[in-house]
Amino acid sequence: MPRSTSQSAAAPLPHIDDVLPAAALPLGQVELHGSHLGPSDFGPPIVMADGDPAHILMSRPSRLAFTVPENATTGLIEVRSPGGVSNTVPLRVARQLSDGLHPVTSPAVSPSGMIYATISGPRGKETPVSVVRVSPDGRGTPFVTGILNATGLAFSPTGDLFVTSRAEGTVYQVDAVGEFTVYAEGMGVATGAAFDAEGNLFVGDRSGTIFKIDTERRIFVHATLEPSVSAYHMAVDKTGTLYVTAPSLSSNEAIWAIDAKGDTRAWYRGLGRPQGLALSAEGDVYVAACLHGRRGLVRVTPGGDASLVLSAINLVGVAFSPLGTTVLTTNDAVYDVDLGVEGLNLF
Repeated sequence: MPRSTSQSAAAPLPHIDDVLPAAALPLGQVELHGSHLGPSDFGPPIVMADGDPAHILMSRPSRLAFTVPENATTGLIEVRSPGGVSNTVPLRVARQLSDGLHPVTSPAVSPSGMIYATISGPRGKETPVSVVRVSPDGRGTPFVTGILNATGLAFSPTGDLFVTSRAEGTVYQVDAVGEFTVYAEGMGVATGAAFDAEGNLFVGDRSGTIFKIDTERRIFVHATLEPSVSAYHMAVDKTGTLYVTAPSLSSNEAIWAIDAKGDTRAWYRGLGRPQGLALSAEGDVYVAACLHGRRGLVRVTPGGDASLVLSAINLVGVAFSPLGTTVLTTNDAVYDVDLGVEGLNLF
């Protein structure tokens, strides 16, 4: 017993300087930077996430990586070692609102904060419920039934929800009680959907075409891109520029910018499998992607600086709620978290 006390007194005290990123979904991977974070002759470190032990993935004197516990909530992170307990740093952990879903892109959020997500299902197979409505407090209810492989979701300036069917190549307009009518047909493998401020609807056929449907329902080919292995994901800014991701098998993929005339350029390149995206009021693009081998929510500034702001596995989409939270979809659930980001409001 005296020998153990002597060893503990000689062991250095761990210290955390930073946590990267500062937010995560449960099971996301987070890094701590600091000093004396690695194992020593006196024993290995232990990471506590809001009181729960976390699985350590890598431990070095200046860096320590761990997996956020599955049941973790927003709280404090600390490192315990034979030398003592480190200082604490905060970590925001997203709250699960609803599961048992199958989103394949970003959710849609109404002006009142209601969240809409899909149960898309395998291609060509109908699911009992097509679109689920989730309240900000996590109550989920069926909203739309009968749309085959519901995929892209977007609200129009008039407040109607529009849903694409990737199996039928059809765009449906949904009213306030969940009844739908055909809005446009012949959209190929219709995946992404987004409205501009003037009420034009953009629909992405993942085989290579971006369609523009004007307010009189006239259909134009707006731009062409390389085909995607999964879906097109889209968002529009105040100038009418359409931002598109088209995930493929490359690890150096782009966010494409298509201006109002249909001219296309690679706005940012360097992402792995970028999927759903949303725009902030400050002009940043937030996208579910892999950056430098780490998966989660990536922020790209207009100047081209990219950083991981939230760690997550299986993240497919993002939207900003008018209630001030960031809404996230994985391939089976919906989450929200306060990242302090205000979303772009076009109408």
